[in-house]
Amino acid sequence: MKYLSTRGDKTERHFCDILLEGLAPDGGLYLPTAYPTIDAATLARWRGLSYAELAFEILSLYIDDIPAADLKAITARTYTEAVFGTPQITPLKPLEPGLALVALSNGPTLAFKDMAMQLLGQLFEYELGRRGETLNILGATSGDTGSAAEYAMRGKAGIQVFMLSPHGRMSPFQQAQMFSLQDPNIHNIAVQGVFDDCQDIVKAVSNDLAFKRGQRIGTVNSINWARLLAQVVYYFAAYFQATKSDAERVSFTVPSGNFGNVCAGHVARMMGLPIDQLVVATNENDVLDEFFRTGVYRPRGAEHTLETSSPSMDISKASNFERFVFDLLERDGERVKRLFGEELATRGFFEITAEERARIAGQYGFVSGRSTHEDRIATIRECHAQYGVVIDTHTADGLKVALARRQPGVTMLVLETALPAKFAASIEEALGLVPPRPVALADLESRPKRVTVLPVSVDQVKQFIVEHV
Repeated sequence: MKYLSTRGDKTERHFCDILLEGLAPDGGLYLPTAYPTIDAATLARWRGLSYAELAFEILSLYIDDIPAADLKAITARTYTEAVFGTPQITPLKPLEPGLALVALSNGPTLAFKDMAMQLLGQLFEYELGRRGETLNILGATSGDTGSAAEYAMRGKAGIQVFMLSPHGRMSPFQQAQMFSLQDPNIHNIAVQGVFDDCQDIVKAVSNDLAFKRGQRIGTVNSINWARLLAQVVYYFAAYFQATKSDAERVSFTVPSGNFGNVCAGHVARMMGLPIDQLVVATNENDVLDEFFRTGVYRPRGAEHTLETSSPSMDISKASNFERFVFDLLERDGERVKRLFGEELATRGFFEITAEERARIAGQYGFVSGRSTHEDRIATIRECHAQYGVVIDTHTADGLKVALARRQPGVTMLVLETALPAKFAASIEEALGLVPPRPVALADLESRPKRVTVLPVSVDQVKQFIVEHV
């Protein structure tokens, strides 16, 4: 299995090379040269596997430069009941017949990002140890990626983490999860801007190849293929739990900001998992919803990115979206480069053809919807009243859109993104109660914090990295 860039560089690379690299040298994202396809016999065999065994089987199709025994050991020590609190790792939470949540938030930071980040930490440590190298991870977070990365990488040999976050734009719980870590290999940088500014800085540093190589810069954002690959596993795991036979089809609704989570669903569908629809649910920052409705992709600047009660989705430049567009345009890397480079730079948007628009739903199964703060609060109340289940604001975005997109006879699975404790203010507004949190995190917000505030400046972030490696 080899990988190539979405922007036309046809140099084929091995998995472990792109694991440590992040963005391709031409600024594109990596995808496999072809998706492996799953036949009926394989799907039937996988149905009875544990989560760790399933992860090994799926990852083995994409990773051929780690010995099978080593990869099996990595997945076995990553996906354990001790880490995720349940033997199923991602159990379903049924709401009613044909409707369920996929519980993805049982990891150490109470968010779905743990599902991939815990694996990424193990893969990084393994490969760096094998090479005798070190890695300085640069990432950007709108709330959950940062804490998941830091908890996965803290204390890992040969790894330092530099995590950018938008100053003052995360929930108090999210900030405290990151900033309270005292590990010397963890560095928090609060950027005086929005998430897209943080993401732009990460891309700018990654595109400075001399600096990137000189400072051994890697990424943990979902631009890293390994992280997205790990997320493919829970689509298969959820499907097996929701169905009795491989003849059944299901749909998934995915709260989406950066498009990584739902892009993993796209990969699973391309592999042959019987997915009917992939429903993209956005909040008021509805750039993705606009694209799926109109065929126009129009990222917004920081001044037009709204601050909402589902802050992890306050994103207007969906970096993973490029992977889907690459497939949609029949893997025309030169055109992808033109759209995401020249057209966005000169026009501020691009538009696909009517024929391509028709393929979005017809060939790839994508539809979309959006919600507002009022929708979130109403959905949290209705979910609690009707099902006795408390959900967070991002999952509420998903459930609201899922209910509007359900189709008769097709089970709808909504990906849970975080536990309600991370967004207590909105839960109190909706339900008048304080959501419970793990005892170990009872005093989280009062713990001492380590964070450096910087302006929106690529140069100052680079200087900070140089001073701390």
